Amino acid sequence: MGKQMIIDPKNQPFQEIHKLMIGSIVPRPIAFVSTISNDNKFNLAPFSYFNGVCSKPPTVVFCPARRGWDGKEKDTLKNIKANKEFVINIVSESFAEKMVMCSTDFDPEVDEFEISNLTKIKSSKVKPPRVGEAKISFECKLNQIVEIGDGNAGSGFIVIGEIVLFHLDDSIYDKGKILLEDLKPLGRLAGNWYSRTTDNLEIKRKIKPKD
Repeated sequence: MGKQMIIDPKNQPFQEIHKLMIGSIVPRPIAFVSTISNDNKFNLAPFSYFNGVCSKPPTVVFCPARRGWDGKEKDTLKNIKANKEFVINIVSESFAEKMVMCSTDFDPEVDEFEISNLTKIKSSKVKPPRVGEAKISFECKLNQIVEIGDGNAGSGFIVIGEIVLFHLDDSIYDKGKILLEDLKPLGRLAGNWYSRTTDNLEIKRKIKPKD
């Protein structure tokens, strides 16, 4: 074992800890989250602390941090608190640059669908629209929000939602399986870097799990 650096997060500014985390927890799937405010303003933003929780009920989680410069809540979180609904759109390489355009903290009245020229598609069970370019979208209802930290910049929230409807493009679905070669999802790294799923490694279990 080589030499190791030991870092105590209590002795470091949160910005440095943030860099360590996003550089280590890789690749991260991207939740492209669409919401709507009480006054019918649309919001669309990407979050890369995102994953599944369980399948019965089908549940997902993503984590919007507080804004780094003033500690205020992001519009996505405010809208979910108000309306208890959101849509998670899976990001494919085909509209990656448009997704990045939505990563800026715009004023609440700015519609990121218009900024990015992405297509609004009416959802079936929730009010927020889907992204028409997304080949997979989850319509979600809020389960709960868990606040983490002291409410200042660097702290954040865990948003847990139940998927109430799946939307799958026919081109990426075959016999119960998602075709990654057609979905072409992006993973988030650090800085301006992203990953593709084009270089994969298969490792088969040698011990079968118990039924």
